[in-house]
Amino acid sequence: MTRRAVLICPGRGTYNKAELGYLAHHHAASSDALAALDAQRAADGRETLTALDGATRFDPKLHLRGDIAAPLIYACSALDARSLAADIDVVAITGNSMGWYTALAAGGALSLENGLRVAGTMGRLMQDAMIGGQLIYPCTDDDWAPDSARRTALLEMVREIDTREGTVLRLSIDLGGMLVLAGDAAGLEAFEQAVPRVQDRFPLRLPGHAAFHTDLQEPVAVAGRAALGDDMFRPPAIPLIDGRGAIWWPGTSDARALRAYTLGHQVTQSYDFARSIAVAAREFAPDLFIVAGPGTTLGGAVAQSLIACGWQGMADKPGFQAWQEAGPFMVSMGREDQRRIVTAPQD
Repeated sequence: MTRRAVLICPGRGTYNKAELGYLAHHHAASSDALAALDAQRAADGRETLTALDGATRFDPKLHLRGDIAAPLIYACSALDARSLAADIDVVAITGNSMGWYTALAAGGALSLENGLRVAGTMGRLMQDAMIGGQLIYPCTDDDWAPDSARRTALLEMVREIDTREGTVLRLSIDLGGMLVLAGDAAGLEAFEQAVPRVQDRFPLRLPGHAAFHTDLQEPVAVAGRAALGDDMFRPPAIPLIDGRGAIWWPGTSDARALRAYTLGHQVTQSYDFARSIAVAAREFAPDLFIVAGPGTTLGGAVAQSLIACGWQGMADKPGFQAWQEAGPFMVSMGREDQRRIVTAPQD
């Protein structure tokens, strides 16, 4: 029996110490595909993904750099997408932030190698420019129940800080129960000073992250368009849901428009991941939501986004847990106990 699934590709921050060796552990059998990616890296004079993933220890100063993290995450996710079991019918694909580049490749809008080139180029350009930074802060309580008043107040605070002279602060990514904010040092510090510390860790600065998805990244977008040509992109073979919740349908999507969005709006404007998940649920009604690896952190954002849109009547964390226990209906490929549910036997 075919299982209809939405595939979700993670972004930056998902390849950490626990993920070192992910490619070797899960994709040693994908030798041809991984060799092709390594060959591209070597031809560009860059260390191979196999070598980076096979390091004897995780080095935050190396592995968290944008020009290193983005290609590693891309390779893990893209090869995960290729390892799904034969009975999985991927009906739509989306991603979070950098995960959009992986979604393009998984959906056929980029070749495997061109997907690496896009992810690697944009990661390098953002790393080299390193304009601004990001932090994350919850807009729900511990039970993940939507709190519109709290959310409105936080966003109004962001807008007020952004109007101050010499400060920049914007909504970068809407993760459903979490807000990722981006700005300059003054804007981030102003927010940190204005909000209470919660759960002993928020507001949390994201190391090695620039002010993604804001107009501060316009120079990066311009450089990306100069480096990545029109001929790399093609219409998708599987529906893609972007960071606005818009669907790019096979047969009707224009490759030039897809490139323009990817290297324009997607770089410089807020990314609404929660909306992309809501659209995936409502428009495609999948049996499964599959979160590609590496890492497991995006699963919480998917759950909170499903709660935010009231999917299957869930209203909070206990509601999600009850729904998940009846399935599971959300599978994180970064978890060994869940990965085998959706992968081919040889994986």
